[in-house]
Amino acid sequence: MSGYRDQVLVFDADDTLWENNVLFERVIDGFLDWVSTPEDRIRVRALLDGIEAENAALLGYGAEVFRRSLGDCLGRLHGRTPAAAELERIEDLLLPLTDRGVELIEGVAETLAVLAGRHRLLMLTKGDPVEQQRKVDASRIAHHFGSVHIVPEKDVDTYRRLTADLGLAVDRTWMIGNSPKSDILPAGRAGLRTVFIPHEHTWVLEHEEFGADGADGADGATLQLRGFGELLEHF
Repeated sequence: MSGYRDQVLVFDADDTLWENNVLFERVIDGFLDWVSTPEDRIRVRALLDGIEAENAALLGYGAEVFRRSLGDCLGRLHGRTPAAAELERIEDLLLPLTDRGVELIEGVAETLAVLAGRHRLLMLTKGDPVEQQRKVDASRIAHHFGSVHIVPEKDVDTYRRLTADLGLAVDRTWMIGNSPKSDILPAGRAGLRTVFIPHEHTWVLEHEEFGADGADGADGATLQLRGFGELLEHF
């Protein structure tokens, strides 16, 4: 373990602590199999991505907004309101999202159990409050965290409010997550240190390029790890 002791570690949840976007991708694959030909698949996926971006900006995140995006996409493709049977098929596609437990990412449970004895742990996740709280409860790891914060968006102001409200010293507070756009870059801009743990299925809307120093001109303190368990080598 390195010299980082008695730190505040703030964890993202979706695709950092538990699997999330891969489940959405499976639904999208089924949707594209249904509504597009192989030759048209890329165009329809781009249309859906655009609709998701529009709806996320207006309505937020989560399965309910995703349901609407699928219906909106189907409506634009056909130039009409989806029929009842088509909406029922969308509901069938969504079952893996709406009727499931939580699949922790490899190493999360064991690593948190150790880190909780060394540092103060917090959870910061964005999305629909009811949906996110359900996942927090199903994860069975909430007891490791001093507090859980569910917010509609994670931007620079979110991190500044969190540190101010909890009286956190930014130079001893680390944001740990898989999303450059929501976890790493805004936290760095707010003065926090950051740990980037890439996930191969990170949502396309969460992609954003790092600056040359890996932290977009923040303090250059970003660590990039290959897996969650490597946190024990540093904290």
